Amino acid sequence: MGAAVAVGGWMTQSLSGQRRAENRPDAGTRGGPVVVVGAGPYGLSVAAHLRAAGIVVRVFGEVMGSWRHSMATGMFLKSTPAATDLSAPVPGGRLADFCRAAGEPELTELTPIPCETFVRYGMWFTQRYVGPVEAARVSAVERSGAGFVVRLEGGGEIEAAAVVVATGLATFAYVPDELLPLAPGGPGPQAALSHTSQHTDLSEYAGQRVAVVGGGQSALESAALLHEAGADVEVLVRDARVLWGVRLQVRRPWGERLAAPASALGTGWVLAAVCGVPGAVRRLPAAARMQLFRRALGPSGGWWLRERVEDVVPVRTACRVERARRSGAEVHLRLGGEGSGPADRVVDHVLAATGYRLDVDVLPFLTPSVRRAVSRVPGSQAPRLSGAFESSVPGLYFTGSLAAPMFGPMLRFVAGTEFAARRIAGRLVRQVPRR
Repeated sequence: MGAAVAVGGWMTQSLSGQRRAENRPDAGTRGGPVVVVGAGPYGLSVAAHLRAAGIVVRVFGEVMGSWRHSMATGMFLKSTPAATDLSAPVPGGRLADFCRAAGEPELTELTPIPCETFVRYGMWFTQRYVGPVEAARVSAVERSGAGFVVRLEGGGEIEAAAVVVATGLATFAYVPDELLPLAPGGPGPQAALSHTSQHTDLSEYAGQRVAVVGGGQSALESAALLHEAGADVEVLVRDARVLWGVRLQVRRPWGERLAAPASALGTGWVLAAVCGVPGAVRRLPAAARMQLFRRALGPSGGWWLRERVEDVVPVRTACRVERARRSGAEVHLRLGGEGSGPADRVVDHVLAATGYRLDVDVLPFLTPSVRRAVSRVPGSQAPRLSGAFESSVPGLYFTGSLAAPMFGPMLRFVAGTEFAARRIAGRLVRQVPRR
């Protein structure tokens, strides 16, 4: 996933305040464009708001690249259509608007969204609200005076007023240490071990024995696709049971709505609160924020996926991989825990659906001096951010999943694009000259 320079969030000043900011830039005004590293939902949304505000912005990355190359063919989004809109600066940019314009079937709250549809939506949004996106990869971002120098692979550099990092998750893919001996050269589709973020086509494992490690949506949907492609697959889940989402009731009795209000992330007062006021989440004590980040939405499968997995694909719960080794072309797994059945498995491939760990230090394009200057959230390697998503390095912004430990779980999903894009743009219009 690419990194991005982006702007977003809720506008906090009045229109008259915006005019004052335009006519009298504050002391932090810098020259040069805003660079957005990454062209996924967050990068595109920030860029759309910046360009609508008259700010020169350059976006680097492949449009919807993570969704095109880190999601297996046949996958669906777990979120509902109402929670899957990119943030446009004017009406008309919702997923539903794209479906009408493109003649796509109408999506309801009970319609799983194909990833292919979401990719087409992102490309349509780019043409309509963002404009040119440059495919060159950013190789380095370093500070220079009040701004930055952004260097590109293959040569070339840009003096930037600000940089917004809107990276996808693939950079942060996590594989447990117990599995790493299976791939001394690194996980990948051709190795004995891979991560779910490394696949676009799981049918290549047809006829092979595959162990999927994990118990969330990625693990369960990958297992279903593997089974349907003809693989002999088993899911190994650390928790005592697999959790499934509940089919949405479009019309709920008022008592149920009061007891468990709906939100972009599901029903319940906690989710409704973190979606309604993500800015307030940032003001919680760091320990409370981290607990919310880690526990508000645990691993689970979408309700629509259940019939493709339960009583179809073998799932072993309450187990963990204690040791993994290769013997020729085979993989031998030693399992522990309380799960029933034999403690050993012999397979051809292990697919790790073990999630992601946020860490600024693994972003290769940030120079070491910039990474060292980024303050971290206590208990995490994610960046500590202001209410406008600005890091401790002035002019360096982070959005998307990297902002979730500060603003709550909504930033892990597309539903957070509106909040983030308006907040970032609202800050940058006071710092960066208009064209």
